[in-house]
Amino acid sequence: MSSDKPKALVTGASSGIGAATAVELARRGMAVAVHYFSNEDGGRQTVQAIRDTGGEAFPIKADMRQQGEVQRMVAEVLKEFGTLDVLVNNAGSLVARVPFLEMTEEHWNEVFRLNVNSVFYCTQAVARQMAKQNSGVVINVSSIAGRHGGGPGAIGYGAAKGAVLTLTKGLAKELAPYGIRVNGVNPGVILTPFHERFTNEEQMKRMVDTIAMKRAGTSEETATVIAFLASSDAKYLTGETIEVNGGQLMD
Repeated sequence: MSSDKPKALVTGASSGIGAATAVELARRGMAVAVHYFSNEDGGRQTVQAIRDTGGEAFPIKADMRQQGEVQRMVAEVLKEFGTLDVLVNNAGSLVARVPFLEMTEEHWNEVFRLNVNSVFYCTQAVARQMAKQNSGVVINVSSIAGRHGGGPGAIGYGAAKGAVLTLTKGLAKELAPYGIRVNGVNPGVILTPFHERFTNEEQMKRMVDTIAMKRAGTSEETATVIAFLASSDAKYLTGETIEVNGGQLMD
């Protein structure tokens, strides 16, 4: 793509918050690389949604648990775009709800590979290019689970997302001299395929009851906050993580 538009890579963009973010960034004038892994149909649907409104996007597949795969993906995105201005680290998963006393080492490691290692691999690969440009924005999608420890059977996920919060602050310090801003968002209860897969109706009701606004949020409501952090309106923000939870958790 030879467009002069800013260029973005959104990981885990085949559904939910990632898909909504890719569409929102494109709506605001960015060309978007739409990452997916197992959900190829979803990735292509996100790309088509962007193209249907005149935006620029292309799909790209990678296993975010594998550093070599991530490096290959970033190299392909840079070959297509020539540069990268925004990285949204959204890929991740609860994997399964597993009580701590029943948790295996394999489950624990898989959760961290998906949610923490992926952020390390992708940010490092992209930041090397951004450092050459002396500009760039990285936005990490953590979770309210990283603040309160996670819901039932989600202690591994909560710990992993807590690591993403700390990583966001450390990266903000280390990458600031290269003109790179690093921020994050902590979604609360958001209506996405995540909860369709991992949360039953009774669990959802109990969670919504703890929200001040008495409703779950939407992917689009999270995407607009991410888009704000990606924009020049947030040019003096770094190391910040915004709670997007309808008042479920307040500091």
